[in-house]
Amino acid sequence: MPTLTKLFSMKEAALHNTPEDCWVVIDGKIYDVTKYLDDHPGGADVLLAATGKDATEEFDDAGHSKSAKELMQDYFIGELDPTPEIPEMEVFRKEQDAGFTSKLMDNAVRYWAIPAAAIGISVAVAILYARKK
Repeated sequence: MPTLTKLFSMKEAALHNTPEDCWVVIDGKIYDVTKYLDDHPGGADVLLAATGKDATEEFDDAGHSKSAKELMQDYFIGELDPTPEIPEMEVFRKEQDAGFTSKLMDNAVRYWAIPAAAIGISVAVAILYARKK
């Protein structure tokens, strides 16, 4: 029977980035390494720098031993949630549509002078041109 593990989002795991509360994500698994910070051979700074992102590459590049990988299991708390984060959908209501219409009408009233001036200048030029002939 499969073991059920708690799922965490990367956003949630990234919130745990202090010496008092430190989570690290490696190979899609999340480890609470807060109690291990003082014992880590590379120092606490190495683990703190690995928070807030997937630290698999850094972990693999460091060349950890088999015993170090076995020790990680003591700090395992869950897995990274594989479902993509879906942005919240914006809901438009009729009240919002009325706001759009009123803004459009305000702009039409505010800028009526530009096309009117262009037409007026065109008419004046046409009249002056017709008089010269």
